[in-house]
Amino acid sequence: MTAASTATVPARQRLLGAALHEFRTRGYAATTVDDLCRAAGVSKGAFFHHFASKEALALAAVEHWNAFTGELFAQAAYHVLPDPRDRVLAYVDLRGELLRGELAEYTCLLGTLVQETYDSHPALRDACRAGIEGHADTLVRDIAAAKKKYAPKATWTPESVALFTQAALQGGFILAKAQDDLAVAADAVAHLHRYIELLLPVPTTSRRTAK
Repeated sequence: MTAASTATVPARQRLLGAALHEFRTRGYAATTVDDLCRAAGVSKGAFFHHFASKEALALAAVEHWNAFTGELFAQAAYHVLPDPRDRVLAYVDLRGELLRGELAEYTCLLGTLVQETYDSHPALRDACRAGIEGHADTLVRDIAAAKKKYAPKATWTPESVALFTQAALQGGFILAKAQDDLAVAADAVAHLHRYIELLLPVPTTSRRTAK
């Protein structure tokens, strides 16, 4: 984005965009208000006109992130697949497709923030928890339908599996940061895909029919 085009974006939106990048790159504690102002190209006065504190901006960034990612997944093509098992697996595959670019471009804002602030900033912790659990909830209906069709006697719950998908993804992001390598996150997604396949086994007769 050029300086001219940046100037046409409202300061609040520029600060939200800066927060998404800076918090995921530097971490919450290491990111200062000055860093955020510099990244957004706004003055400190403009910052405090829109946000009372760095935490207030972080909370707004979480809300912004939830709205953006919620829309992204709500419009994803996997929703039109007729089989619920296929929809769940396609969701996992989409998460793999989103692993591209630099770490800060594909890691999760919520996971990054909550790891650092879960004890020191309870409002941020609660906001991140609500966002992660809210996203997991969007998977429950498909997982429940797939369980009913493919694993009706299984003792696990759709809610627990939906949350596990998020645990596996967040864990993959952590490993990618530790190893500075996108491939390890991609491996985590691939293993998650295999795990879901094992939880929802296709009957042998169905496999023969598919051939």
